[in-house]
Amino acid sequence: MSDSFSLAPRSPLAAAGPVAAAVPVSAPGVTAAVLDGFGLATVLARRGSSQALAQRVRERFGMDLPTEPKLSAASGLAFAGTGPSAWLAMADRGGNEFAARLRSDLHGVASVSDQSDGYVLIRLTGARVRDALSKLVPIDLHARAFKTGDVASTVASHIGVTLWRPADEPDAGHLFEIAMFRSLARSFWHALADAAAEYGFEAHLP
Repeated sequence: MSDSFSLAPRSPLAAAGPVAAAVPVSAPGVTAAVLDGFGLATVLARRGSSQALAQRVRERFGMDLPTEPKLSAASGLAFAGTGPSAWLAMADRGGNEFAARLRSDLHGVASVSDQSDGYVLIRLTGARVRDALSKLVPIDLHARAFKTGDVASTVASHIGVTLWRPADEPDAGHLFEIAMFRSLARSFWHALADAAAEYGFEAHLP
């Protein structure tokens, strides 16, 4: 008789260990936290259904669906515009069940694909987070150019990412969130650690 076993989800950064480039300081300039337990899905409007989809989102969630690279968020749910009639939908909690519920809510007007296990989400905060990210991404991150609520599909150290700016938190300084495929997360993590080392880097891994 074969031995029984079970599988459990695991972050690709769970065993990353200490970051060699991190500089221990009392007030780090950059803090990175790997988010866990979130729900994530791609949403594509069905042909000719963009207006119907926007209306459905307004009715079901009480929020406007972005029509450009912007973030719309309310009550733990967010839609990030990533392309024409395309969005990345995120929930603070829900895991894989989030996509199933969203697929039901948007039935007939959008195609929804679960990405909760396919992406890694990292929250970046700190007084020097812009300086560190500017070493990695080829876009202008100055507050006048990349404002709160802005979204960019870009590359970071040659890795495809989606980057957005939620509202800053009073005690955390500037706030950015970034998503990438889980298979590339460790490469991004090491690039981030190198970029942030001179400012003091604090890591929070699952």
